[in-house]
Amino acid sequence: MTLIRGHIIALDPTNKQATYFAKACGVARLAYNWALDNWQKQYQADKTYRNECLKNGIEIDKNQLNQPSQGKLRKQLNSIKRQQFPFMLEVTKCSPQLAIMQLGDAFKRFFKLIDINNKPFIKVPNLGLVRMREKLRHTGKILSAKIFKQGGKWFVSVAVELQDIIKPQPKTGKQVGIDLGITDLATLSNGEKVQAPKPLKAKLNKLKRLSKSLSRKQKDSKNREKAKTKLSRLHFKISNIRKDFLHKLTTSLVKSYDVICLENLNVKGMAKNRKLSRAINDLGFYEFKRQLIYKANQWGKTIKELDRFYPSSKTCSCCGFIMDKANLTLAVRYWTCPNCQTLHDRDINAAMNILNHATKVLTI
Repeated sequence: MTLIRGHIIALDPTNKQATYFAKACGVARLAYNWALDNWQKQYQADKTYRNECLKNGIEIDKNQLNQPSQGKLRKQLNSIKRQQFPFMLEVTKCSPQLAIMQLGDAFKRFFKLIDINNKPFIKVPNLGLVRMREKLRHTGKILSAKIFKQGGKWFVSVAVELQDIIKPQPKTGKQVGIDLGITDLATLSNGEKVQAPKPLKAKLNKLKRLSKSLSRKQKDSKNREKAKTKLSRLHFKISNIRKDFLHKLTTSLVKSYDVICLENLNVKGMAKNRKLSRAINDLGFYEFKRQLIYKANQWGKTIKELDRFYPSSKTCSCCGFIMDKANLTLAVRYWTCPNCQTLHDRDINAAMNILNHATKVLTI
């Protein structure tokens, strides 16, 4: 079994190397915008030519068509860059060429990474060795790498193809159902509730203040660049707090249980709710599920998923009675089953139903 794992490592570039990275990113952006503009112009010219031929009953001459493609645009850029864009010669040719090849992702794969005896360095064409904060934690075939800037710092993301990744954890004989929510991120069928740190909510006032400060700075000024860096660092910190919490939680769950049962939530649809979207995005439902699945596959555990339309919150986990939707709004956190008189905590009851019924569906 093979798996491609992304591995992000912080870099320690010198001032010269950081300047080079900034130039390479700028060249990639320019090449992308130039290619997109020319692609659209050539496509429109071909469309006009075809319409004229059809209108006048003339056979279309393929030699008169531009038929834009990334290969043709790369050759076209190479033919003019020495005259029109001589600064492109100051950075690796990978930047403009691969930016054109990846029009949908301007920064994707425009640096080539070379593994150097498993040392904490990468070799960038035309630049040399750049120190990494740590060695690659994964061994395998290196497929690609990209260098990017986030929160005022430079990182390299390395895609590694892993072989024989399954390293089974000791079996615990336990299984659990998990109900995801906003008040408590995860409610387990054993009654345990896990609250998320909600970093966006905690730092929202500071985020607003820095955003307002950035909007007041003069365009292209040094102060605007400083304000932009501060805002970027805060966004990066919020993201790191969320990811760190989710990694610790998912790792703990996979190590503690052999079978984990989840609800198939429509996260994209839930995020369209204006009153709940910020809270849902702050919790990271999708990332929680993604991490659980790949860690379970890696450690030989099982994930089972319950259909999203199953009424887990409205169904009594004791007798199976289903409450009317009108009598169980989101504001109701506890309810008593009219049939068996059992008092339910809404979220724990849902988690128990997810555990009991998830075995009927396929394993992820």
